[in-house]
Amino acid sequence: MDSRDWLQRHQVTIYAASVVLAVSFGVGLPSTAPLFEQVITPVLAVLLYVTFLEIPFTRFRRAFTNVRFIAAALGINFLLVPVVVYALTRLLPPEPVLLIGVFMVLLTPCIDYVIAFTELADGDAEQVTAATPALLVVQFLLLPVYLWLFIGEQIAGIIEAGPFVDAFLLLIALPLTLAWLTEVWADHSETGRQWQETMGWLPVPMMGVTLLVVIASQLPRVGESIGKIAVVVPIYVAFLVVMPLLGTLAVRVFRMPTGEARALLFTSVTRNSLVVLPLALALPAGYDLVPAVVVTQTLVELMGMVVLTRIVPAWLVPTAPEPLTIPGFIRSD
Repeated sequence: MDSRDWLQRHQVTIYAASVVLAVSFGVGLPSTAPLFEQVITPVLAVLLYVTFLEIPFTRFRRAFTNVRFIAAALGINFLLVPVVVYALTRLLPPEPVLLIGVFMVLLTPCIDYVIAFTELADGDAEQVTAATPALLVVQFLLLPVYLWLFIGEQIAGIIEAGPFVDAFLLLIALPLTLAWLTEVWADHSETGRQWQETMGWLPVPMMGVTLLVVIASQLPRVGESIGKIAVVVPIYVAFLVVMPLLGTLAVRVFRMPTGEARALLFTSVTRNSLVVLPLALALPAGYDLVPAVVVTQTLVELMGMVVLTRIVPAWLVPTAPEPLTIPGFIRSD
């Protein structure tokens, strides 16, 4: 087994170690939080670059021909999830700081460590990886719309377009473009091929670095305000319970094979807290707790993922799901 295989096999241990180290900094050296916060965006950009580089663009195109999976992933994340999130947030006090944080994180599907957890559950990680650009672009386009629908017109005075544009350019356009240029370079140059091969070692370490930077930067804020934001924890736990059950029904409707079914479950449950954090940090004064609300979801979700990597292959999708017949629903294969 080479070192790259070792990293893949032990990635959860690496992520756990990163979280422990982040907690050590956050609790023992809270003064380092501003330093970690300053490097969040560049660290995320590198993570997304090496993530996009994992799957060649020719395979991206092939994966997009799987209309069933792409349609299911987009439908469950941008039609079903918003309904679930809106219903769950009715249980929260009507405080904009809490609502904005919960909406920002739960309405955006994960595009990074969802790949790792899908692999651990023996799901089709390649389909998830290929779907990440579409999920990322659509969530950036729809998040302002959902915030306006669920919170109201006052959201226009809170969230500006600038941070969304900056995040789109730095976290989507730039990493995708660089990944494509790297692939072209690798096809025409031995140096480029070696660079691409070296970058192939980085997804797991960069995910660990990202968890370290994000959690260490926000943990002091979470600790200082735990009394105010603890109310969101049951909402996050409920989401982790409800969405796998609804996802199980969805994969039966779409008659997905086992690997795709498990992949869809994980992409419907994991959320994009790491990528939306820069947006939360860009909010004006008075909304300083929003990043803490977002990072709290990361901590809850990571514990939930450890459980789901066991439950999904053992109970929810042990084999190819039986088709679910819905009256009036006609399909032709």
